[in-house]
Amino acid sequence: MTPFAKTVYEVVRKIPKGQTRTYKQVASAAGRPGAYRAVGNILNKNFDPAIPCHRVIRSDGSTGGYNRGATKKKERLRKEGVLS
Repeated sequence: MTPFAKTVYEVVRKIPKGQTRTYKQVASAAGRPGAYRAVGNILNKNFDPAIPCHRVIRSDGSTGGYNRGATKKKERLRKEGVLS
């Protein structure tokens, strides 16, 4: 795992339940503001339940992808009160 990936996972781990961050916000918090696509690629490989990658969404407010399926991501965000 790269140092950047470790930093991304640490940033995402700190997103509180019921809140979201954009891929761009995560990239900025990880020290590489232009690397939002890399953030998506990193999170696509995450299967650790302690890292809530479902809380990372697109800048336009759409949910974006999820390695367990977009439907599952929306379900998890609804349970947390993020989506209605």
